[in-house]
Amino acid sequence: MLDLTLLRRDPERVRRSATRRGGDGAFVDRVLELDTRLRSALTESEQLKAAKNGLTAQISKAPDRAAKAQELRPQIQSIDNSIVEASAAIPALEREIEEILADVPNLLDDSVPDGTAETDNVLVRDSGPPPEPAFPQLQHWELGERLGILDFERAAKLSGSRFTVLRGKGARLSRAIVDFFLARAGERGYLEVVPPYLVTRSTMWATGQLSKFADAMFRDEDADLFMIPTAEVPLTALHRDEILDTTQLPLQYAAYSPCFRKEAGAAGKDTRGLIRQHQFEKVELVWLTEAARSFEALERLTGDAEALLRELQLPYRVMALCAADVGFNAAKTYDLEVWLPGQAAYREISSCSNCTDFQARRSQIRFRRDPKAKPELVHTLNGSGLAVGRTLIAVLENYQQADGSVRVPAALVPFAGFETIDVPEPRRRT
Repeated sequence: MLDLTLLRRDPERVRRSATRRGGDGAFVDRVLELDTRLRSALTESEQLKAAKNGLTAQISKAPDRAAKAQELRPQIQSIDNSIVEASAAIPALEREIEEILADVPNLLDDSVPDGTAETDNVLVRDSGPPPEPAFPQLQHWELGERLGILDFERAAKLSGSRFTVLRGKGARLSRAIVDFFLARAGERGYLEVVPPYLVTRSTMWATGQLSKFADAMFRDEDADLFMIPTAEVPLTALHRDEILDTTQLPLQYAAYSPCFRKEAGAAGKDTRGLIRQHQFEKVELVWLTEAARSFEALERLTGDAEALLRELQLPYRVMALCAADVGFNAAKTYDLEVWLPGQAAYREISSCSNCTDFQARRSQIRFRRDPKAKPELVHTLNGSGLAVGRTLIAVLENYQQADGSVRVPAALVPFAGFETIDVPEPRRRT
């Protein structure tokens, strides 16, 4: 949630950020108007209370307190009525301001490039040009079905569209990818966490998931619990309503989890294969740190995810998202995109974001620099390290061989326990 104090102090900056995102900055004037009325009501209420306290003091100092109280009773009663009237508007004004700000995305960092669509995202660096294929490249669903490791037909029978069954070496390779990611996260200082996969409405709201995205979530309506769309939600909210000591920062968490999304609005997009599923898996990386160090932390977080792609020897690039493509919670985002030769295109495999104090304000995650210092909001960051299904896609397509088999990247062999996935031989009739 945006800082109301910042909006008061620099409304043009807030308006400019909203406009750069492709939105309407008219809410700024509405919030300022409501805030003026709110502060006027608060001031009037405090002045009336001070006037009442003055009359009460006169009574306490009078020689004949009963007589003085009798004399001033009408004035005090009139002031009490005015206090009630002045105070009555305060809750509604506060609620309306909060409701407006709850739907306003985070303030963009000035370093975010301008742009109106993902085509305006800016290349930061890449691993070099993708290799030229020596034979026709298959897409991952073709490879998976030929190898007998991906079963879309039976998944549809079980659950409908946008689900997949992994079989045999496909299931084992997926598990190996998870183990590899978590092992590397541990080596880089992340504490592994296994969070709940169902969270409360307040947890979803505190991490900025319900403002405009409620229709994208799966929910148990009876219990009012939400299936997590990403482990970012429970990891970020772990320290909700806590005041941390500065010596605890930065906190770095890693969690493997299934993730669940309705993919509302994605009709017709990536209907085949593993790219866009209702149920998928990620290893999520989350940081909680001080404001002054959060953009340095964003570079480190992005580097941690990038190192996985380098070790897997997958062609990739790092893109700085333009203003219109940065997500609701984020102030700045880098996307890591991996090359998929079957599609002859780069596709997102990780998104690393600095959410500054946006989520921490909702979640009230704060820290003290020393025991007597005023609590300050932390900055939160998150990124996929990496998306498991999309990594499986990238491995299948980039390591496919001319004979239809798939070679396992060297980094994954110790975790998988095998070096190749071979095309099964046709069964002979007996």
